[in-house]
Amino acid sequence: MSANLKISPNATQLARDVADWLVHYEQEVLKQQDRFCIALSGGSTPKALHQLLAGSPYREQLSWDKWHVFWGDERCVLPTDERNNARMAYDTLLDHVPIPADQIHVMRTDMLPKKSMEAYAKTLHQYFDGQPHTFDLVLLGMGDDGHTLSLFPGRDWIHEQKAWTRSYFLYEQEMNRLTLTAPVVNQAAAVAFLVAGEKKATALHEVLYGDYQPDKYPSQVIKPKGELLWFVDEAALGG
Repeated sequence: MSANLKISPNATQLARDVADWLVHYEQEVLKQQDRFCIALSGGSTPKALHQLLAGSPYREQLSWDKWHVFWGDERCVLPTDERNNARMAYDTLLDHVPIPADQIHVMRTDMLPKKSMEAYAKTLHQYFDGQPHTFDLVLLGMGDDGHTLSLFPGRDWIHEQKAWTRSYFLYEQEMNRLTLTAPVVNQAAAVAFLVAGEKKATALHEVLYGDYQPDKYPSQVIKPKGELLWFVDEAALGG
């Protein structure tokens, strides 16, 4: 996989490097259009990024009223549950910056998963049909097993070619999962993976430099027509 690698010495600096890049990228996007559409991710590294963006000097440098916020995936738990990705984003970022409420699109967990994803897909199509790309930026993490979004090894929806969303029951976690799929993410203007920690080293090496084995390393199906960036720390590279 061709990779635009940006290497940070540790996870703390990685979050800061992403924040610096994001400020510049958002400003460049908004020179060309009047909205900035971003899909957020769960996880510890995005959490650190959110906290930086919500504070000075980043908070003052971003045009929050132009942001339109989506999620890459979600666990079907109540919004009050600590495992809920939207709750994490509100706690660490969205409750602290002035994004209009009607520009924030959570994946609803208070309805049947299939209906939730049908509604989410409808919103996405309303935003992006007829546009040159879908999201301006998708932020992604990668699990120790090489999964991203809720695309886990060995699942058939890794290979989805048409639908933009999927829901399914993940038996290992005993819960329903909601997720975007490769077709909508790969039409983004930019996708940035944030990967930190030595536990990710084996999977990261295989995803970046190994054979194409998406059933084993689903992150490999992310091949955006726009820019693909990997923000990684030295531990994740095995350093």
